[in-house]
Amino acid sequence: QVQLVESGGGLVQPGGSLRLSCAASGFTFSLYAMSWYRQAPGKERELVATITSTGGSTNYADSVKGRFTISRDNAKNTVYLQMNSLKPDDTAVYYCNAFLRVQVTRIEYDYWGQGTQVIVSS
Repeated sequence: QVQLVESGGGLVQPGGSLRLSCAASGFTFSLYAMSWYRQAPGKERELVATITSTGGSTNYADSVKGRFTISRDNAKNTVYLQMNSLKPDDTAVYYCNAFLRVQVTRIEYDYWGQGTQVIVSS
């Protein structure tokens, strides 16, 4: 059974920090690219950050570059999102995503967590 379980969300003041974690199980974590998405009230879900299966490459949305850092520990089947200098605009539900496209078969595997709420407010 595939599971992605996010944790670490909460209420934080502007300028503060949070670290989100996503614990994966039920699939071969080290083969999957991992991403964090977020969805604010009334807005579409947006990609925040992505890390390749080995952790060798990362990408970020322009809105979080220099403030957020995505990382992973394949030994612990966990991906992290370190969020610094948080702004009220970062308020959203943050979702963990695992994605794999098998080149030979072109089959895609796409898994989502339930999300964790982040509120940035004074």
